[in-house]
Amino acid sequence: MKSFSLIPVVTQKSIKVCYDNEVVGEYKADIIVNDKIIVELKSISQITTAYEVQLVNYLVATGLEVGLILNFAEKKVEVKRKVRELKK
Repeated sequence: MKSFSLIPVVTQKSIKVCYDNEVVGEYKADIIVNDKIIVELKSISQITTAYEVQLVNYLVATGLEVGLILNFAEKKVEVKRKVRELKK
């Protein structure tokens, strides 16, 4: 675990993906900040809906609530924020 400004940061964290209480795969999060936020790093022409859906799936799989996609392909960084909707 790395720490920047006293904020815990984990890179390339392996996360088991479960469906119906069974492990169906594994995913490596680019960055997890403070055990609360998934940050996915990209260098693509644009962030598509598919990447946003994938991030929401990661949020559901991990139980985390907030995720960011940072796209560094252009001069200005493109940022998308997704929040997992909690079931009531």
